[in-house]
Amino acid sequence: MQVYDTANRLAQEIRESEEYKQYKKRKDEIHNDANKKQKVEEFEKLRYEIQLMEYSGEEKNEEKNKKLEEMYSTLVENKDIKEYFDLEVKFNIMIADVNKIIAEAIKDVL
Repeated sequence: MQVYDTANRLAQEIRESEEYKQYKKRKDEIHNDANKKQKVEEFEKLRYEIQLMEYSGEEKNEEKNKKLEEMYSTLVENKDIKEYFDLEVKFNIMIADVNKIIAEAIKDVL
């Protein structure tokens, strides 16, 4: 049971981290503004589509990639959305680092 207790403590520490708090605060603010929320959701939907295409080995769709870049350029002109994206990256780096530490610890059985 100690592993589960540790995992629960880690989850709590993540929720208490500045990366999580700042990202959640800005995300909530974006989602409470219907216009910003719609724009970000459209961007994320297209980004997800492109990622799925890449993972499934489909050929790159230059038109979609260009549209994604244009959407991003337009979105980051808004300081709130730019900060949201920056905080998202910062939070995801933290989570990736935690996952890397765990994977490194168990690599001999994977």
